[in-house]
Amino acid sequence: MVSHLSDGAAASATPISLVSPADFKGWRARQPKALQAWLDCANFKPAAGKWLRLPPQGKGRAGLLFVADRPLGQWAIAELPRALGKGTYRLDADLTPAEATNAAAAWGLGHYRFRRYKKSEESTAVLLWPKGADRAQAQRLVTAVTLVRDLINTPAEDMGPAELAAAAAAVAKRYKARMKVTSGPALARSFPTIHTVGRAATRGPRLIDLQWGPAKAPKVTLVGKGVCFDSGGLNIKAAGGMRWMKKDMGGAATVLGLAQMIMDAKLKLRLRVLIPAVENAVAGNAFRPGDVIRTRKGLTVEIGNTDAEGRLILCDALALGDEEAPELMVDCATLTGAARVALGPDLPVLFTDDDRFAADLEVQGRRVEDPLWRLPLHAPYRRMIDSAIADINNAGEGGQAGAITAALFLKEFVAKAKAWAHIDLYAWNDTDRPGRPRGGEALAMRALFALLVARYGT
Repeated sequence: MVSHLSDGAAASATPISLVSPADFKGWRARQPKALQAWLDCANFKPAAGKWLRLPPQGKGRAGLLFVADRPLGQWAIAELPRALGKGTYRLDADLTPAEATNAAAAWGLGHYRFRRYKKSEESTAVLLWPKGADRAQAQRLVTAVTLVRDLINTPAEDMGPAELAAAAAAVAKRYKARMKVTSGPALARSFPTIHTVGRAATRGPRLIDLQWGPAKAPKVTLVGKGVCFDSGGLNIKAAGGMRWMKKDMGGAATVLGLAQMIMDAKLKLRLRVLIPAVENAVAGNAFRPGDVIRTRKGLTVEIGNTDAEGRLILCDALALGDEEAPELMVDCATLTGAARVALGPDLPVLFTDDDRFAADLEVQGRRVEDPLWRLPLHAPYRRMIDSAIADINNAGEGGQAGAITAALFLKEFVAKAKAWAHIDLYAWNDTDRPGRPRGGEALAMRALFALLVARYGT
C-alpha cells in the first residue's frame, strides 16, 4: 500500500483547487470579492506549477490554489507533498480516471527520498484518494519506481552482484516466480564473457534467471545490464567518469521494476528476466585489451576496450534468451556515453529492427510521459567493430557512432527472437525536479509496461 494516500472524510481535508492557466480568469471571477482581493494582494500569476494558500471562506476550511495544465500529467502535483507539510488534503476538481491516477502516483512519488544512510524529515502530507483513480496502477507504479531508485542509489559496497541477486530473489518470492543463479565454475563454462568481465572482483559474477507465468503464454524476455560498479577495468576511467558508476546496474534495476509491475498486474505472458551481475574491477587476473574471448554463442570477441564491458556481459545473456525464440526480447542498459551526448539524460535511445514495436513504444511513451527516441541500426557501421583476429571487436576504433556500434554488437547475438529491442538509458536524474529527486531513475519502464499492457492485457 502506498503511504501518504488514504481514505477519509472529505470535510476534514484541506481542499486543493486545481485550475488550468486558461481557466484561471473564469475561476477567479466566480470567487467571492474578498478572495479576489487576496489574489490581487498576493500578485498571483497563474502559471503552471504556481500555488497559493487561500484563507477560509465563510464556514469553510482554508484551502489551496494550484495551477496545472490539463489534462493533468504524471508529475503535475508532485511538488506539493513536500512543500505543504503536515496535513490531509483533497483535490477539488473534476478529474478523468487517467488524471486521477496520475495525481495519486505523483503524490506518492513526490514523497520519495533515499533514506538508507541519512535521516531526513519525513513528509506527512496525506492526500485522499482522488475519485476515479486506478488505485492498483498508482500503487504498482510508485512501488516499482521506488524499487528501481533504491537499487540504483545504493552504493556498490552494499549493492554488489550478491545483493542484486538477493533483491531479485525478493521480487521472485513475492510473486511466486522461479529463480536460478549461476556462478562459479558453472558460470565460466556456460557464460564465459560474464565470467571474464567479473573475475577480477573479490565478489564473484553471476547470472540471475527469473521466470514467471504459464509456459504456453507468449514469451517476453527482459535482459538488464547489472554492472554493480564499473572501474573501467585496465582501461581505467578517470575520477569524474567513475564517480557515479554505482548506477551502472541501472538496466538491471529497470527490468526488475518492470518485472514487478508485470507480475503484479498478472499480464498474460510468460516472463523471463536475465541479469548478468558483475563488478568490473582491476586485479592481476583482469581481462586485458587485446584479449580474445569466446562467447556462449561461439562467436569470438577481441577486446578493444575493457571499459566496453556492458555489451560483453549482455551478449551471453542475450544468447541464452534467444535460444528459446521469445516473441519479444528487450534489453536495458546504461551502455554508452554516446547516447547521452546524442539525446541527453532524459531520453533513452531505442534500437530495433521491428518498426511496429518502435511505433507502439513511442506512442505509449508519449502517452505516459516516458519518452524514448529511436536511432538506426545502421548496418554499414558494422565494419567499425570488425576484428582482424576475431569475429568481432567489442569497441573498435575511432569512437564514432558509439551508441549505434554498441547496438550492432548486441544484435550479433540475437537471431531467433521474433522481435528484439535495445534501450540505452541513463537511469539517473542529475538535478532535483518535482517527484524526481537527484539520483537513480526508472527511465523507459513506464513506457514498456504500457506497451505490454496494450499487447497482453490483464
